[in-house]
Amino acid sequence: MRLLIGNMNYSSWSMRPWLLLTQLQIPFAEEKLSFNDPDFTARVLALSPVGKVPVLVDGDVVVWDSLAIAEYLAEKFPERGIWPADPRARARARSICAEMHAGFGALRERLPMNCELRLQNVACERAVERDIARIVASWTDCRERFGAGGPFLFGAFSGADAYYAPVVRRFLGFNVAVPQVVARYMAAVDALPAMRAWMTAALAEHDYVAMDEPYRDRRDAIADRR
Repeated sequence: MRLLIGNMNYSSWSMRPWLLLTQLQIPFAEEKLSFNDPDFTARVLALSPVGKVPVLVDGDVVVWDSLAIAEYLAEKFPERGIWPADPRARARARSICAEMHAGFGALRERLPMNCELRLQNVACERAVERDIARIVASWTDCRERFGAGGPFLFGAFSGADAYYAPVVRRFLGFNVAVPQVVARYMAAVDALPAMRAWMTAALAEHDYVAMDEPYRDRRDAIADRR
């Protein structure tokens, strides 16, 4: 199998299947494409009709959506525990992943994933605060109901943790205040070997997207004058 991903510093959707495959030690070949590559869309369109990453290629099977990739991997590797074994926990895990997949637009727009980012005292709009509150409530409920077997949402690491890992990065990067139960969960996700490997690669890229970070050229120019 091979997995097409975008810039690791930014691509939250790419992080999800990459983290799942890496943490569960499912063999795959990584193919990283830069968002700054003028042929990016054409190269992805050669495999996927939507022209976006991530894309999983397994022989003649092509899967181009992060949630669909998780389901494909769960069917192909049922022994790896991509979803919790307990039916109630499994149903909840799929529900919260679908909720992330379809919602939290304000959070994604106003607090984008940027692995290099470390900000303090960020003022959030009401819609972002509502998204944060919902995620905190969801994580707290999962930990209380299903988390007795380990530090993750459903005890052991699962597809749900891979799916919310980019949100952990957002909360850490924007210094979002959270209760202790959530802080402990975030620390467990941040300490995952797969997350550490992703962060190391992301911080080594130095391939920023100017449209997403118009302030960076100005910051670098000021630094050059000092």
